[in-house]
Amino acid sequence: MSDDLYKQEILDHYWNPHNAGTLHGATVSAKEVNTSCGDSVVMDLIITNDRVSDVRFQGQGCAISQASTSMLTDKIKGMDAAQAKNLSEKDILEMLGITVGPARMKCATLGLMTLKKALNDRVPDSSRQVLDANNRTAAATSRT
Repeated sequence: MSDDLYKQEILDHYWNPHNAGTLHGATVSAKEVNTSCGDSVVMDLIITNDRVSDVRFQGQGCAISQASTSMLTDKIKGMDAAQAKNLSEKDILEMLGITVGPARMKCATLGLMTLKKALNDRVPDSSRQVLDANNRTAAATSRT
C-alpha cells in the first residue's frame, strides 16, 4: 500500500474511529496520558474466557494517537488476552504503515500502553476461579 493510502486510512480512523465510546460492564478499564503532548486514551474491555470479547475507547489527541487506538481495537476484538498483551510497538507501526519519528512514537503507542495497563491490572479467569474458591473456603471457615 502506498504512503498516501496509509495516510488516508489513518485520517479515516481519526475522523470515524471504530469502537469509540464507553463499555458498561467492562471487565477492565485503563487510562493513559501522553504527558509530552496531552493526548489521552481511556479503554474499556470485556474479557470472557480469557478473550477480548468487546472493547471501546474514548480519547483526545492527534490523528496518530486516536487512529492507532482505533486500529488497535479492531485488531484485538476476539483475540486471546495473553496474545493482545504481547502486542508490540512493531505491531502498531505495521498497522499504521507509515514511518513514525521518535517525537511521535508515544502518540502512536498510546493505545497500546493503555491496553497493556488494562490487561496487566486484570485477574485472569483461571486465577479468578481459584480466588473465588479460596474466598468461599475462607468465608465458610469464618462462619464455623
